[in-house]
Amino acid sequence: MLENFFKLKKNGTNVRTELMAGVTTFITMVYILALNPSILSASGMDKGSILTATAVASAIACFAMALLSNKPFALSAGLGLNAYFAYTVCGQMGFSWQVALTAVLVEGIIFLILSVTNVREAIFNAIPASLKTAVGVGIGFFITFIGLQNAGIIVDGNTLVSLFSLKAAISSGTIHTQGVAVLLALLGTLLIAFMFIKGIKGYMLWGILITWGLGIILQLLGFYVPNAAAGYYSLIPSDLFSMPSSMAPTMFKFDFGFITSHLGDFIVVLFAFLFVDIFDTIGTVIGCAEKSSMLDKEGKLPEIKGILLSDAIGTTVGACLGTSTVTTFVESSSGISEGGRTGLTSVTTGVLFLLALFFSPLFLTIPSFATAPALIFVGFLMMQQVANINWQDLTKAIPTFVTITMMGFAYSISDGIAFGFITYTILHLFTGKKDELSPLMYILSVVFVLKYFLV
Repeated sequence: MLENFFKLKKNGTNVRTELMAGVTTFITMVYILALNPSILSASGMDKGSILTATAVASAIACFAMALLSNKPFALSAGLGLNAYFAYTVCGQMGFSWQVALTAVLVEGIIFLILSVTNVREAIFNAIPASLKTAVGVGIGFFITFIGLQNAGIIVDGNTLVSLFSLKAAISSGTIHTQGVAVLLALLGTLLIAFMFIKGIKGYMLWGILITWGLGIILQLLGFYVPNAAAGYYSLIPSDLFSMPSSMAPTMFKFDFGFITSHLGDFIVVLFAFLFVDIFDTIGTVIGCAEKSSMLDKEGKLPEIKGILLSDAIGTTVGACLGTSTVTTFVESSSGISEGGRTGLTSVTTGVLFLLALFFSPLFLTIPSFATAPALIFVGFLMMQQVANINWQDLTKAIPTFVTITMMGFAYSISDGIAFGFITYTILHLFTGKKDELSPLMYILSVVFVLKYFLV
């Protein structure tokens, strides 16, 4: 049954590999169930309702991905978009969370229309092959940076970012929290690398679980001391089972009256959601597809419409349930690196999101320093594509460099794509290669420039 539905043999995979990949993807992104309620509750929303809505919307989006595209991508509430929702729209702008939720709903409906009419697919196909490779490499850089931050290896400093100091941790007394976390993350990364070299199946999942297990042992021995105020929690689950919270406080809580009374403000909010989501999704899909060799010879991705529809469905359903924009997660690459190639991977991740509602104390105890090694190593795997860039053709090499560096340093997939597009168009336009530019490249480059002036 699973073979026929997901076409496992055709995709060079099997049930065990797909299940392992789905579990790995879930474990690397389960943090969103803790983080999303924490961020969105700043807008006045109910934390328990947000957690349930996030898990259910994520599961529905993952199931849609499997049904409509049979691809191993997982979806959940996007980081960055949830912060814009809570801190910008509801914080700086002063609008209610009901208004922000309405904007997310309208965004989802617009994306459904754009996906059905092939507009988003056309944007995907309009991206030059060199920039598609750059996006994959850039996401590798970006996800490595996220992993290093999650592990506490890279921290804030006088130079914007700094390396963790073991000496400072000892003198400040944080050696039993951040110090242990950093050392375990480094050990976990080396462990994953070793198992990968040795060809051990499930190397990434085993790396996460072993790192977590070592942390539990160190806590029991007193070397790791939880400090909730500093963000270092107990590694031992306080419980195994809990009942899900009701979604009633946030479900279908829209404010359509705001659209007619403040149309200009609403359009600004809506455009920001639209822009970041469409290019974050496209960038993530390109990066993950490049990593797993899913793109065809023309640089196109079969079943791309189903992937984009799943994203739009997730956002629309998520808004109705009470959570921010649902988008394809870059952590999908961790499951793909484990061999995930079909929708069975995304179904597995979706099922685990639903189970997490009942076993949230267990899932939410997995520390970031245990999942960070997986992200760091996925970054290494994705950055290998840099060898496919033609560094001799400067009109293409320079935009790829801009895309890669801006994605990491601007901490944004969409900004990396924007700067890459603009640079690519300008260089081709002024070096006599305008014939290589499609009309859509001109349009998108202008849109990107206007975005920085208007939002």
